[in-house]
Amino acid sequence: MPGTCERTPLLGDDQVSRSTDMTLATEWEDDDRMNFLFSDFKENRDVNTTDWDSKMDFWTALIVKTCRDRGTVCVSLQELSQTFRRKEKSPLGLATVIQSMARGGKIQRESEFAASVDCGWLSWGVGLLLVKPLKWTFSTLLGSSRVPLQESFVVIELVKEKATELLRVYRGSEFASRSVVSLQELCTLSSDVCMDESTLCMALLQLQRNKQVVVALHEGEKIVKFCQPGQDRVSPVSEVDVGIYHLQRSEKLLGERVEKLGLEADKCKAEARILLREGKKSQALRCLRGCKRAEKRADNLFVQLESIRAILDRIAQSQTDKMVMQAYQAGVSALRLSLKDVTVERAESLVDQIQELCDTQDEVNQTISSGVTRGDEDIDELEEELRSLLEESKPDSVSGLPQVPGRDLPSALPVVPHSHSHATTEELEEELSSRQKKATSPGRRLEPAQ
Repeated sequence: MPGTCERTPLLGDDQVSRSTDMTLATEWEDDDRMNFLFSDFKENRDVNTTDWDSKMDFWTALIVKTCRDRGTVCVSLQELSQTFRRKEKSPLGLATVIQSMARGGKIQRESEFAASVDCGWLSWGVGLLLVKPLKWTFSTLLGSSRVPLQESFVVIELVKEKATELLRVYRGSEFASRSVVSLQELCTLSSDVCMDESTLCMALLQLQRNKQVVVALHEGEKIVKFCQPGQDRVSPVSEVDVGIYHLQRSEKLLGERVEKLGLEADKCKAEARILLREGKKSQALRCLRGCKRAEKRADNLFVQLESIRAILDRIAQSQTDKMVMQAYQAGVSALRLSLKDVTVERAESLVDQIQELCDTQDEVNQTISSGVTRGDEDIDELEEELRSLLEESKPDSVSGLPQVPGRDLPSALPVVPHSHSHATTEELEEELSSRQKKATSPGRRLEPAQ
């Protein structure tokens, strides 16, 4: 029955043995160790907590690993008893292990898992696999000492892994641009991830619990809507989604028909060539007429296909425009909120206050930099005192000696005589003696050179 989740067939004895050997080959061959592990649990854990916990940890890890290796997310006591059968014996404490795992939240009854997500799923048979009435699903497992052999349990860790993998496969496929896909298309797409439809249903239930997908029943067909990138959660399936889904399906069907008619036309042309070479002209013409009819139908369908694609493009554009408009609206709302207490008058007032404060600061800085003064009369007195100090600091001229010329030194020098230097010795001695007499004359005394 399409859409009904089917159970994974139980493993045969040979398959069980090989699967178990591959899982834990070392311990599985140790008879003493396995005899202890296959024995039942003590009624009271406090008798020997170490042995109890060791046995519980072993079977818990082995159950999860075996399910992961097989690619399943559901398990039952009957399946576990057959899977872990060794030397014609089954483990005696598996029921206790299941109860402990359920108490710790590691597994959950399949019926409870489905009902906790959305009871609507039960109406189209995904939750499924119910072997008891729905009211039984809400009974407590912890207080019961018996676990039904065929009761199915979901391994929470594994179903979360499958849900993440399923979402990754969808977003990396050709269906990523389509928010709504059929359950059968999803089954084909996820064949490498989910080994059967039961596993797919559990993964979808987990995704619905995470608000990543929503499942609906439309005209007897199950459709799945995925959350698109950028969205926090998926929205319910609307009439627009259903309309887009039908358009996309029509596009796919028309594309397949156009391709099929194209192949048919090519086949008719090839047959016409063969018949023409064989001299069967009438048959060749008949094949050509069939080729023309196929090409004409393909052209008509292609026009319809282009019309559907144009509509889908417009819908996609409208969705983009809607997103942009929502972004604009959000921006306007945020801007209006941020400018709620801002007005032009307040802005002008603030600018005037800032300018006034800046002017005041400039005046203060100028006043501080000018320093403290005692008036103009004090400045005049200080300048006069400064000039007198400069005059006193000049060096005194040596009395009796001519003042040393400054810049006009060349002009102050005596003129070099231009007379001929051929005077006699007697004349020079006479002139020297006359100069000495003048120097020793009264009123003029030659000071010794220092």
